[in-house]
Amino acid sequence: MITSALPRTRGATGPDPSADEPITAWALAARSGDADAGERFVRALHRDVLRYVTHLCGDPQAVDDLAQDTFLRALAGLHRFEGRSSARIWLLSIARRAVFDSYRRAAARPRLSDAPDWQASVERSQPRGLPGFDDGVALLDLLAALPDERREAFVLTQLLGLPYAEAAELTDCPVGTVRSRVARARATLLALLDEVEPA
Repeated sequence: MITSALPRTRGATGPDPSADEPITAWALAARSGDADAGERFVRALHRDVLRYVTHLCGDPQAVDDLAQDTFLRALAGLHRFEGRSSARIWLLSIARRAVFDSYRRAAARPRLSDAPDWQASVERSQPRGLPGFDDGVALLDLLAALPDERREAFVLTQLLGLPYAEAAELTDCPVGTVRSRVARARATLLALLDEVEPA
């Protein structure tokens, strides 16, 4: 059932902000040349970056490259990180820029082919019968139906578990706007679920 794939509602405050303190400390230590702290920083946030990039870019083939680009940019710019925000927020803002830069690069390149043949080929090569595969695809389709701003707010707060204040800082908009976008995203997702699976 698709509804089981939707994340549970998190409180307005999200996870404990003190959980980011060690990650930020590792980033600051890595800035000073501590290679072990740099590894811990990357390991601690790798999954969050993958999830965020996945939902922003919508291209599963590009996710690993974009995550790698994010970490390369972050490690190259670590000397500029001063710890004024959490390392998680800083890194996710880099991930966001990496995705948007990839859109700009793709828009500047000419398309090789608009033929639908590649879609049929991809659909035939997808694994079938895996537990939760259909639910996962359905959830991604539902999320893709959301406007970009609502999808981003929903992913940040409901899937990545960021507090609304940190999501607002990352997206450069007021907290109330983030709350509104999440509420509207939920309403849209529930309406779409009702269309797909009538009670």
